[in-house]
Parts: sequence; C-alpha cells; structure tokens
Amino acid sequence: MLKIHHIRNATMVLETEKEVILIDPMLGAQGIMPSFTLFRHKARKNPTVPLPDNTNLILEKVTHCLITHQHPDHIDSTAVAFLIEKNIPVTCGIKDEKAFKKRGLNVVQSLKYWEQQEFLGGTIEGIPAKHGYGFVAKPMGNVLGFYLKLPNQKSIYLSSDTIYTTAVDTVLTAYKPDISVLATGAAQFDLFKQLIMNVDDILKFVKNSSGKVIANHMESINHCPLTRVKLNEILTEKNLIHKVLIPKDGEMMDMQ
Repeated sequence: MLKIHHIRNATMVLETEKEVILIDPMLGAQGIMPSFTLFRHKARKNPTVPLPDNTNLILEKVTHCLITHQHPDHIDSTAVAFLIEKNIPVTCGIKDEKAFKKRGLNVVQSLKYWEQQEFLGGTIEGIPAKHGYGFVAKPMGNVLGFYLKLPNQKSIYLSSDTIYTTAVDTVLTAYKPDISVLATGAAQFDLFKQLIMNVDDILKFVKNSSGKVIANHMESINHCPLTRVKLNEILTEKNLIHKVLIPKDGEMMDMQ
C-alpha cells in the first residue's frame, strides 16, 4: 500500500502500511504570512488558501517528517509547534540540522548531498537541489531533495524547490524513480529570475521521467503564477499529461 495525500503547496503525506511520513509541513492558517511579491504577481497574504478539511485526520497518523529546507512555505511556525508537541522524528539536510534543533525539533537524521542512509527498513538519499536560476540561488540558501526506497514500495524522488540540474537529470535517468514529486508553480519574486523550474524545464523533467510525476507547489503561495489548469493545458498540448498527476488540495492518490 502506498497512498500519497496532497495537503497544500509542498506539504504532502506518504502513507504505507507501517509509516505515515509528513513532508515539508506548512500548517498555518490562510493569510498568516505576508505577501512574497508586491508587483510582479498580485500582492496577497500567504498561504492564499486554507488547509483542506481532512488535514487533521491525516496529521493524527503522522509518524515521521522530512523537511527539505528552512523556508516558511515548507516549515512554518504552526508546523514546528505540531512537530514538537507530537515529538515527531525529523530527517533533514545536514546544513539545516542545527537551526531545526535550535527551534526544538526532534532531528534524528541529517543527510549530505548524495549520502545514502538507512530509513524505515529501506534507504533515503540526499539529492542536491538548486533553488533558482542565476544569482538568486545563493540567497535562497540550502535545499535538499530526497530519494526514498522503502520496503515493498515504489521508489520516490522528492525533488524539492529546484531548477533542472545535472543532479536532477542523474536521478531521473540513472535511478529511474517510479514516482517523482515536482514543484511546478514557477515561483518568482519581484526581482531576479525564477526560483524553481520554468515551463521548459518542467517539460524536460516530465519527458525524462520514467515513472509518474506528481505536480505540487501551486495555487497556495502568491509568487507562484502557474496554475493547475494552465499546467494541464501545457502538458496536454505536448502529449505528456498521461505521465503527470496534478492533485487538488486534500486529494489522496493511491499509487499501487
């Protein structure tokens, strides 16, 4: 059994027979954070949408948490409080470990780029990610993707907030994940280039994927202009829609 619950933005839950793994939790109420852009995209407080009604039922089952980086749309203060209250074991990048422990999180495992470790009876590997094109990637800081191989489950690549790089290409073409999760909102601040893949690179990612691609990071943060409808149109036009799932907030995908 492998169920993937898409919550909102990059927040999702992987549910197997034994484990329930929360990824990049942004659990705060609608509008609790400021707008991330003022003029390139319409200024709106974030998150721009509420949590789905079924979120609490799913969160009650969580046994572990993976966090790709420190940005508040991937780990917000509400999520920190939840993880501390439930004492959920956290896996993150080694460069984020100190900061997360300082916030009170129960970090039990940290990974370097290309480092593989044991995880829940299988393996987890840290995959390099680059958060933006050109100069903007430096101030955006460290990001880590994850490649998961759990017992009797399909392999999963959580690419996180990244542009298309040689590391991404290596995972897609050499590891051939059964499921890849891709941030497809085309996020961009008022200044500088895009922070995650543009449309050309999204298409490249899908073309080079041997398995299914789950598109997320859309329609929940105001600096992400690419919508589900538009992405569906683009993928349909390029005859790639059969490779991609575009879940709504609160949707559960049975991946068996």
